[in-house]
Amino acid sequence: MPPSVPSLPRRVARTLRTSLFAQVLCALVLGIVVGKLWPDTATAFQPLGDGFTRLIKTVISPLVFCVVVVGIAKAGDLKAFGRIGVKALIWFEVASTAALVIGLVAANVVGPGKGMNIDPSSLDAAAVEQTTGGGQLPSTTEFVLNALPESFVGAFAENELLQVLILACLVGAALLHLGHTKVPKVLPAIDQAQEVIFTVVGFIMRLAPLAVFGAMAHLVGNYGLGVMKTYAKLIVLCYVAAALFIALLAVALRMVTGLSLWKFLRYIREEMLLALGTASTESVMPRVMQKLRRAGARDDAVGLVLPTGYSFNLDGASLYLSIGTLFIAQAVGVDLSLSQQITVVLVLMLTSKGMAGIPGSAFLALAATASSLGAIPAGAVALLLGVDRIMDSMRVVTNLLGNCVAVFAVSRWEGALDIERAKKTLDGEDLAAPDDGVEDDGGESVGAEPLAPGIPTQKSKERTPEAG
Repeated sequence: MPPSVPSLPRRVARTLRTSLFAQVLCALVLGIVVGKLWPDTATAFQPLGDGFTRLIKTVISPLVFCVVVVGIAKAGDLKAFGRIGVKALIWFEVASTAALVIGLVAANVVGPGKGMNIDPSSLDAAAVEQTTGGGQLPSTTEFVLNALPESFVGAFAENELLQVLILACLVGAALLHLGHTKVPKVLPAIDQAQEVIFTVVGFIMRLAPLAVFGAMAHLVGNYGLGVMKTYAKLIVLCYVAAALFIALLAVALRMVTGLSLWKFLRYIREEMLLALGTASTESVMPRVMQKLRRAGARDDAVGLVLPTGYSFNLDGASLYLSIGTLFIAQAVGVDLSLSQQITVVLVLMLTSKGMAGIPGSAFLALAATASSLGAIPAGAVALLLGVDRIMDSMRVVTNLLGNCVAVFAVSRWEGALDIERAKKTLDGEDLAAPDDGVEDDGGESVGAEPLAPGIPTQKSKERTPEAG
């Protein structure tokens, strides 16, 4: 007898039970419906999204530390790690500048704020102050100093990723200098801690649908869908400009690595949907790091480029800031000259680098840009208060894809990318993680290379009596 085919309800139930993508998608739709039908009640679900983000943030710093330390030890060459950092910064600057220029060109061509004729004195500048909490973006000197840790524990306690990266580089360098004979147990312990953290991430990710439901219900209940009609031209322009930039990323990725961005997008669809639902790229950083490693990017490249990109490579934010600046100027009737628009690009190149982790950072950057021009009233930034949250999806997708492409591109540039593995992974072949010691189809151990000269892998430990 032919095998019975499960009924449609059973197939749907099995998909919902086993697919995180399906669970998050259903939660996303349900959150929008609840927020629309019961807006007053929906705002009470915000703690679900906030709680999930807090849980993820607890593991980001130790995970980045472990990945970077093990990555340096695997590479066995601190100079190679330094080259990766320099190449990453070059890529970040080129990509974010391209995003700024695309935003300015798009805003000039479409003119989303033209004809609004807003009187700046009628805007509530105090609302911007309330949103930003009276904060301000750090100066270049402050930014550099803030990247240096004051204490080892403090960097982890405050989730300062740049500080954690510096500490990880120092520890990795120290392990390479001392060698396996003086500290034979330290590196394996860090490697094992990394696996524990990834397992914890897996536990937390089971709560992702609840987080997406709570975040979307709060967003729709608090801001409503009507704001999209008021700012339709601006919203459409930002999303179209983001789509153009992502298309350029796809071309760059194909030219540099031969990989398909669309296949990669399908590969991380669960993480992308979760980032959209929670309006946060931090919520998916651990999982994306793991998937990039599975896709053939070397640990040291993933551990350095991706976390650094969260501070230096905010492509979606750069697009939004450049379009937003011209939108405000057009709305209040200010015609910016070419030299002033060049000034906008130069100012945003600096201010966008200090935005990560600062409440209301987009408004602070816009206010700083307006002040530097002297032609736009700073209070006019309040024009974007109603639409800012609607732009989260655009910023999240563009930021995340921009940083992932940077990992692949810099890895390829440095010779730290396994192209064949990457293509097989993006084509859907189920390969073992690079360092979980599982044999692939060819019978060879995947990622069984030593963590450092003389430090055995798990497989070699099993074969060597002196390993215990």
